[in-house]
Amino acid sequence: MAIREAFGRDGTSLVYRVTGDAAARPLVLVHGWAQNSACWGDELLANLAERHRVIAVDLRGHGYSGAPESGYDDSALWAGDLHAILEQEGIRSGAVLLGWSYGGLVLCDYLSVHGTAAVAGVILVGAITSIGRDKPGGTVGRAMRAAIPGATSEDARVAIRALGSFGTALTGPDASGVATQALFGTSLTTRPRVRSAVFARDVDHDATLRALDVPTLVLHGTADTVVDVASGRHAAELVPGATTSWWDGVDHGPFVADPARFLAETTAFTEALGRP
Repeated sequence: MAIREAFGRDGTSLVYRVTGDAAARPLVLVHGWAQNSACWGDELLANLAERHRVIAVDLRGHGYSGAPESGYDDSALWAGDLHAILEQEGIRSGAVLLGWSYGGLVLCDYLSVHGTAAVAGVILVGAITSIGRDKPGGTVGRAMRAAIPGATSEDARVAIRALGSFGTALTGPDASGVATQALFGTSLTTRPRVRSAVFARDVDHDATLRALDVPTLVLHGTADTVVDVASGRHAAELVPGATTSWWDGVDHGPFVADPARFLAETTAFTEALGRP
């Protein structure tokens, strides 16, 4: 696995991990709020890399990427970040973009600016696609509502309490303690100001979804308490010919709840696209 760096439009350092055959189809993994590229887990990344060129991104303000003081409300910057990574890797066609949670919003930022020239398919996993008051594509669940604003607090006691309850929603009640602790720890390492700032925007990507002209898979847990399944259903209704996978009783982390199923569905989708 290689660790690489690109730079956003404003000069922000963007760190990402690359693994798998360079000739295989690119699969770009974009994590959610207050997480980073480690959220996918080493085993799942290794399994995905058997058939893909996996590029796992640390979004700005997260993981090892730079955390500028401002700009988190600028969709063009988020779009430019993914574009910079694709350019750095020489990817101008054939990529599959997979966004989990807030990562779905970032994918839509990219698509709204750069279109699908470099993209062969899109996978939305427990994702929001818009953000702001009364945006159907950004409908959140009870765990997310309960965690905010405490989860963005600079007071450690307040943040730990809020993120602790939120963390179990990522994995579900039956997930292993190790997985829960890892995701909880990642949330805490994300700066409080970043946890807060990424919500400070109002963006509607419904028009982008209606115009999407590549195969799209919407995968969402029906018991998601972070991003309500209504957000996934909204995206599926808008995207022409979208394929759906509703995971009954699963919360916000399908790839944690059942990594084998997640691997199988992701691989089936990408292989149906044909050779890159």
